Amino acid sequence: MKRLALAVALSAWAGSAALAADMPPPGPISKAPPPPPYNWSGFYFGGNLGAGWNNISITDTNGNSFSGTSSTQFVGGGQVGLNYQFPNYQFWGVAVIGIEADFDWLPNTNNTNSATIGGVPVSVAINNRWLTTVTGRFGYAFDRVLAYAKGGAAWVGASNPSIAINGVAFAPSTSNTNTGWTAGFGVEWAFAGTWSVRAEYDYVGLNNPTFVVPAIGTFPGDTISTNNRNFQMVTAGINYKFGW
Repeated sequence: MKRLALAVALSAWAGSAALAADMPPPGPISKAPPPPPYNWSGFYFGGNLGAGWNNISITDTNGNSFSGTSSTQFVGGGQVGLNYQFPNYQFWGVAVIGIEADFDWLPNTNNTNSATIGGVPVSVAINNRWLTTVTGRFGYAFDRVLAYAKGGAAWVGASNPSIAINGVAFAPSTSNTNTGWTAGFGVEWAFAGTWSVRAEYDYVGLNNPTFVVPAIGTFPGDTISTNNRNFQMVTAGINYKFGW
């Protein structure tokens, strides 16, 4: 009886050994695929806050230079835009193009220049009130980080120029809107779902209008020219993106 049990055990062991020898060796353990890269395509909107500055100078046809100071000012507003990310299934590096419109308030501009002309004190104040830009954007995305440059058209609305001659103020007839161009660059980071934050620098090049000041009392007639109406600003913003 013992011999029979031993024979059965040996037969079972030999069968299992032969079966194990016929099985292929175990393969490598598969890993889960990496998550897909962030997709920047889609419509977005958001808000921004920052600071802006310019350095307006004023001269006249009689060769007088007006002295004054320009202060840094608060800017704030919003933006809407549309991005398109080119198809690229590599994890790093993909081109992104888009279009964006921005509107910002310039609530505390203070550009006042003064001079003495013919013995008469004269001051000129030109205050910007709002800024609108429409730009194209081109960037390069590294997953959730997008570095971009932008450029396009700009419009700045200003209050009526105020001229005070010997303490008597009047507003010359001139356009309150100045058109120009803008260029800038920025970095944007998608930090949670479809939310992203960005930091951006923009330069706005504007026209330099002139206006005629009539003769008032002892003040001779004059043509006053504005120079360097260009505007710069640095802003931080947040965006919410809808899916493509």
